[in-house]
Amino acid sequence: MKTNYTFSVLRYIHDVVNGEFVNVGVLIYAPDIDYFDARCSKKYGRLSKFFTEIDGDHFRSLMNYIEARVNLIRMNSQGELPFNKKPDNIHELLSTVIPLDDSSLQFSPPGGGITSDIQDTLDDLFHRYVEKYSEAKAIVTRDDEDVWKVFRKPLVEKKLVFHLKPHKIIAKNYEYEFQHAWKNGIWRTLEAVSFDLDHPFSITDKANKWLGRSISLEESDEKFKLYLLLGRPSRESLISAYIKAENILHKIKIEHEFIRETEVKEFAEEVEKDMEQHLNV
Repeated sequence: MKTNYTFSVLRYIHDVVNGEFVNVGVLIYAPDIDYFDARCSKKYGRLSKFFTEIDGDHFRSLMNYIEARVNLIRMNSQGELPFNKKPDNIHELLSTVIPLDDSSLQFSPPGGGITSDIQDTLDDLFHRYVEKYSEAKAIVTRDDEDVWKVFRKPLVEKKLVFHLKPHKIIAKNYEYEFQHAWKNGIWRTLEAVSFDLDHPFSITDKANKWLGRSISLEESDEKFKLYLLLGRPSRESLISAYIKAENILHKIKIEHEFIRETEVKEFAEEVEKDMEQHLNV
């Protein structure tokens, strides 16, 4: 049996002045079968990529409240939704869930269609408008290879890059192959890390991933020194996130050194001196 339905997308608006929003849920209503339901996302990581200072616990509480409110309206209806006159579409129902004001949670204009399976339709709408974007990747302004090119240039000029070779560090439960390394007593490994990303969350998240990697490599029996060649964000608005990322990386216990893009020439000279001692460069 086919039935008409209308739906609305729930939006989280971090700043009502600029109007930027992220879809976080879907509500659906089919009047012919007295069906009213909602699905909301509890994942706030994507919000953090767009808006800083997201309170994850508060956001999850809001989403739980929306779903609980819809369930309460449905249960109290006893087969008929609580209106003197059954609404023709979802618009009237929305105001019973949350006030239709200028708060951080707002509903999109209603859409609709015809379906033979209302639950499948809700799932499809949730995937189309919410879930599809929940794992969206951060937009990279420069990737790690772009940052490596900055550091590679003076190493090429000094004919040092040709002495670099891949080297794999093997730990108890993890291994990682550095593409650029040389040995002077212990292995010296180079890794270009671009923090020229598009959102604060992506920057600190990448630093945390490198911290986690270093913790796993601590268990290696082989001593080595890690040089992190850091790519700074292009946008000044992201510098505070970059500073936090450096603070996270400073927790690395492996012997390490940070090299910034303003230090490429000095670093090339340091590498040259180090190689001269053991490689007769």
